[in-house]
Amino acid sequence: MQSADVDVAPAVTQAPASDSPRPERRSPLDSTLRLFTEVRPGEGLTAVIMFANVFLILCAYYLVKPVRDGWIAVSAVKGFSSAEVKAYTSFAQGVVLIGAMTLYARLVMRWPRRGLITRTTLFCMSNLLVFWMLRHAHIAGAAIVFYIWVGMFGLFVVSQFWAFAADLYGDERGRRIMPLIALGATAGAVAGSLITEAIVRSGTLDSSASLLLANVPLLASIGLTALADARGATGEGAHPPGPRPPAVPRATGDGQHVGVLALVFSSRYLLAVAGITLLMHWVITNGDNLLFRTVQEALTNDLAARGVADAQAMRVFVQEGTTAFYGSFFFWVNLCALVLQAFVASRLLKYGGFGVILLLLPIIALLSQSMMAVVPLLLVVRVMKTAESSTSYSINNTAQQVLWLPTTTEMKYKAKPAIETFFVRVGDGLAALTVFVGVRFYALATPALFVFNAFLVVLWLLLGVFVVREHQRLRDLQKVPGLEPQSFA
Repeated sequence: MQSADVDVAPAVTQAPASDSPRPERRSPLDSTLRLFTEVRPGEGLTAVIMFANVFLILCAYYLVKPVRDGWIAVSAVKGFSSAEVKAYTSFAQGVVLIGAMTLYARLVMRWPRRGLITRTTLFCMSNLLVFWMLRHAHIAGAAIVFYIWVGMFGLFVVSQFWAFAADLYGDERGRRIMPLIALGATAGAVAGSLITEAIVRSGTLDSSASLLLANVPLLASIGLTALADARGATGEGAHPPGPRPPAVPRATGDGQHVGVLALVFSSRYLLAVAGITLLMHWVITNGDNLLFRTVQEALTNDLAARGVADAQAMRVFVQEGTTAFYGSFFFWVNLCALVLQAFVASRLLKYGGFGVILLLLPIIALLSQSMMAVVPLLLVVRVMKTAESSTSYSINNTAQQVLWLPTTTEMKYKAKPAIETFFVRVGDGLAALTVFVGVRFYALATPALFVFNAFLVVLWLLLGVFVVREHQRLRDLQKVPGLEPQSFA
């Protein structure tokens, strides 16, 4: 695999404010937030701004995501089921994301982080308007393009927020504040899922209305990003007076130019993080594909029981039924995740440490995959996927943000989006390959696919242990006086 040829500088310029406790007394806001995590004097207001920011972003994302699944469910490709179309389109996302990563890496070297986030968010908002029009125009192939685009949305909006948050906070402060911010992400996902389900069940609007509605929270998030960037972590400002530097500056003098993927492969820590990300999404997407296929079979059986024969009526029933199912599914997943994030994540990180929160999901996944292999019924699959996904969206989401705290600014803005998009889609692509080989060539039954997933989880666990050890090594290196951040990897 060749790296994208992108010029970067390894230097870190936008260093967070000092993590040392501030001497003044806590405000009522700081004291209230201590219900969820440890907040020190002066940190509360920026933390709430970041909480609200990610709430709005994830609300928008979960207004869009169920529409993606409902649209692809009725996008027939001759010779393939809708489940196979969904799986193979995920693979195509990985290919497209190579170019998107290259473009994004160039943007982070050109624009300050506030301008970067503003411009990319506005770009995605304009795209949502275009896809809303395409949805009503019934243009062939538009659903596949939209499915691929949602991966871009994850890169340009969701992933860059977490890069911004990791850049704003230092390691010690980030370990305390990140669980609170992640709570906002979980709450936003619940809100978005609930709104989507309400739109579908109301009968007055079709599900595509969610695409227009998603622009409202995205627009508000731009203002909150500017406010948080101006305040800094404690309200003392994140920048000195004068022009803002790019999020990652270009190399100067003898500085080395590093490609996006070359940056990942140059660090054993980043490579291990990429590995567990790939395995995690291979496992999760395998399960998602099996759940999707089961839902389609259930809707088909329901159509037969109702005696519906009209092609257009069947299409609408499947599209709206799929969107409604996933709206409900995501709601319960995110509601459980909200409880875990609010009352478990920060305490588990504080008292159990990073290793516990990183390894909890693969342990739960191993149990759930084993259970679904033994009892592969729709109810069991839904319950197990709810447990797995709610842990992924809460405790594991916190772990995925904490693991970036001891890395450099370049790694946060370039390697992080690359891993969280490209390597995620490679995992999705391997899941598509699993469907193709397992179903088309070997006609494997559902339990056999769950057994294969359990094997992947074991590999995920082993690599996760290595990541925990490397993460501690990076934290220890940060404490060495005079050590350059570039040498951490």
